[in-house]
Amino acid sequence: MPEQITGQLEHYFKKAVITIFCVVISTVLFAQTTGKLSGKVSDRKTGETIIGGTVKVQGTRTAVSTDVDGRYTLVGLAPGKYTFEVSYIGYSTKRITDVEIKANTVTPLNIVLEESKDNNLSEVVITSSYKKESVNTLYLQQKNRAVISDGISADMINRSPDRSTGDVLKRVSGTTIQDNKFVIVRGLSDRYNNASLDNSSLPSTEPNRKAFSFDIVPAGLIDNIVVSKTATPDLNADFAGGSIKIITKDVPDRNFFDISLGTGYNSQSTFKDFFYGPRYTENYFGFDGGHRQIPTSSKFPKNTAATEALRFDDAKNITAINQLPKVWKIGQESAPLSQNHQLSLGQVKNFANGGKFGMIASLTYRNSETTRPDVERDYYTYDYDDRVNTFSSNIGAMANFSYVKGKNKIAFKNLYNRILDDKFTYREGTDQGRSTDLRYYAFDMTQKGIFKTSLDGDHQVTEKNKITWTLSYSNILNNQPDQRKIGYQRSISDRGTDKPFLAANTALTKENNRFFSDLKESIYSGAVNDIYNIKLFDKSTILKGGLGSQYRDRDFAARLMGITLKQADQDIQSRPLSTLYSTALINQGLYQLSEITGNSDKYDAHSLTSFGYVMLDQPITEKLRAVYGVRAEQFNLELNSRGNDGKAIQVKQDYLDILPSVNLTYALNPQSNFRASYYRTLARPEFRELAPFDYYDYELLGNVSGNQSLKRTLIDNADLRYEIYPAAGQVISVSAFYKHFNNAIEPTIYDQNSTPAFSYFNTPKAVNYGLELEFRHTLDFIYTTDFFKNMTVYANGTLVKSKVTNPTDQAYLRTERPMVGQSPYSVNAGLQYNALSNNLNFSALFNRVGKRIVNVGGQRFSDVWEAPRNVIDFQAGYRFYKNKAQVKLNVNDILNNQSLLYFDYSNDNKFNPEKEVIVNGNKVSDEILSRYKTGTNISLSLSYSF
Repeated sequence: MPEQITGQLEHYFKKAVITIFCVVISTVLFAQTTGKLSGKVSDRKTGETIIGGTVKVQGTRTAVSTDVDGRYTLVGLAPGKYTFEVSYIGYSTKRITDVEIKANTVTPLNIVLEESKDNNLSEVVITSSYKKESVNTLYLQQKNRAVISDGISADMINRSPDRSTGDVLKRVSGTTIQDNKFVIVRGLSDRYNNASLDNSSLPSTEPNRKAFSFDIVPAGLIDNIVVSKTATPDLNADFAGGSIKIITKDVPDRNFFDISLGTGYNSQSTFKDFFYGPRYTENYFGFDGGHRQIPTSSKFPKNTAATEALRFDDAKNITAINQLPKVWKIGQESAPLSQNHQLSLGQVKNFANGGKFGMIASLTYRNSETTRPDVERDYYTYDYDDRVNTFSSNIGAMANFSYVKGKNKIAFKNLYNRILDDKFTYREGTDQGRSTDLRYYAFDMTQKGIFKTSLDGDHQVTEKNKITWTLSYSNILNNQPDQRKIGYQRSISDRGTDKPFLAANTALTKENNRFFSDLKESIYSGAVNDIYNIKLFDKSTILKGGLGSQYRDRDFAARLMGITLKQADQDIQSRPLSTLYSTALINQGLYQLSEITGNSDKYDAHSLTSFGYVMLDQPITEKLRAVYGVRAEQFNLELNSRGNDGKAIQVKQDYLDILPSVNLTYALNPQSNFRASYYRTLARPEFRELAPFDYYDYELLGNVSGNQSLKRTLIDNADLRYEIYPAAGQVISVSAFYKHFNNAIEPTIYDQNSTPAFSYFNTPKAVNYGLELEFRHTLDFIYTTDFFKNMTVYANGTLVKSKVTNPTDQAYLRTERPMVGQSPYSVNAGLQYNALSNNLNFSALFNRVGKRIVNVGGQRFSDVWEAPRNVIDFQAGYRFYKNKAQVKLNVNDILNNQSLLYFDYSNDNKFNPEKEVIVNGNKVSDEILSRYKTGTNISLSLSYSF
């Protein structure tokens, strides 16, 4: 009996295995022998997506409806050529012919529909081809934007060798990315630009300025990027240059698993000597691992008073010192090749009830060791030469989940980024002001972390009413665990003798200390938008309104500590750094734990920004379109700290700003527009710019502190633009713009003391105006061959003039100057070539940004200018093995021009150290704040799609 049962079980098991095997094989074979059609359906005039439209295979019952994003996907289509019909109530039916479906491939087809003018709607049918409809869609995206903007779509990204968002943004007209995080639009610095990711603000990776880590989002996961240069009421108002909107994909067209492995070479770093402080395994993954953190035990003093009390208890003093991290070792190695790896995964599941679930995730890892072997600093009494070594590691992750059913969509999107920069600087040189030669060591590690999560909803409530909403949370960490600085000095008169350099460790100063800081910030935001289609003067008009708010909460604390010799001792002070603070010396009681943390080295702050807006997108005539409305923002801020005298400092700001805007577009003909706009925007001071916290910057050789009296900036903007679209993907345009800044926030300097003090101020008035030219065109106008058709040239140039009046608190060397960070011109140009059915791509990019001020001068020092650099990048990509594999080559900064920051005493718009001028009764010439080269970067990557 048991044998019979066992035999039956084996029989059923074999049948089950065979059945499952057959199902899997048939499914795989079916998937490999069928294809998909996927895309979006939009209104030709407004560009708005059409929800509930029908896409049908002609002559069959196979059909689907567009979802809440206007998207559709037809699956299980046998290879061959098809005709599809697209229809929606009130619109002319469109018939698309010659659509080729290939096995195991998603064929993209975006469609535009026109409102029918015929009462007998069922009789109105427009016929178009696949090729023509693809061109129509690109025209729609270009011409129908409500604002002056430039963008790039997923289709264009797929035809480029770009790997990350930072690479993609380099192709957007008028946009320059510095260090892969600082955005410059129309020559305006990062202060006057903002960025959003998936409809909520992208948190800054820097605590003191707007910096965005654009390279953590793989290019293949981007749906589109738009850089708006004028404002509408539904955009965040804190910009004057540009607002960058990045939308990532949520429901993929197909399942995929992509892996990319990359490595890189730097011409002046790789395989060269690299010096570094202590390193641990966790550092390769963006974490310190607690090895450099300030001690948390009960035996370690918690504040300055407790530290000072140790002077009367030698045993407790020794115990406390021994708890500090012992991290003075300097290592040396040959810098390896850099690493850049990415994993991307996409899954889509269709349910029987018509619902669809999509998931897209990515993981990014980067690591590099770079060296600036000869950073020259030659100004005032300083003549220094720095060697800067930077170890960087970064991990980034993104995970998007979406569910779409009919006219509803819910998306859950997440982003995580962790950055570790460990910099070791060795400085040699002379300080004539102190008549000393110097050897200076600085160990500076920074950990940055960003976590962002958002929940979004889109709901087509009725045929004419759509509601969207978003909830978002972001967490930002910025930690400096044990920045260590120590200098050795010797009198200039002792040169040529055997007298040693002596460590300046008998007293604690801001030049010689151990600095610990910790910043934590949370951001909560939410918004709801209501979009309603109405009839106004017998024309279809979009009425849109919304409400939302953002709450920021920050805590910052810093401690400046160190160990000092109780008595000067040349035998100890002449020791090398590795034994200067040895355990034996500490246990002998020769060192004292000291602290110079001030009352202002700690602050907390929070702000609440609430907004509401209403706007109309209204066709005035067949050719004239007006997008206008008003946005109101209520801003409340409170910051708490203390002055050096111990008295409480409280900063409060309370503003209600009414921000109107109007954007007019006149279609001169089907291929050209004339645009005019006016809008009011603003710029608010960062928490750090308001806080009294005083920080010594060893690279600037000065102290940086905030200004509690700063006000927000109001900016009135006006733009004119004429644009021509010769063909899809091509544009020729000329723009003029004017910006008036009220209370512009600018850096300032007080340089009468031995150590300059940097801060910020409001200039009552500043103006900025200029011209912008843009050209993007294929070269087939030269000769109509495939070679020229596949080659595109594009260029963007901006000419800008700006003026700021310095404050009257001191006798500045210049009373007027350009705005800080404002270049008088910027040029972006490129050449792109596609061949072999778009499998082979080449592109060359050129960028030059004109001379601009980076630090404002005072009575003694002139303004510090950044000299122009010519930057040429080259990219190449080749797809092979059935388009599943791709190899990419990137060569960045081919020319490797020097980076130069200089004091322009000669005031002749160039670095001219030979020309002497008289300043304050003294002969001076242009001097060097810093001059160095970063090297040419060559990277190679191989990716494969499973």
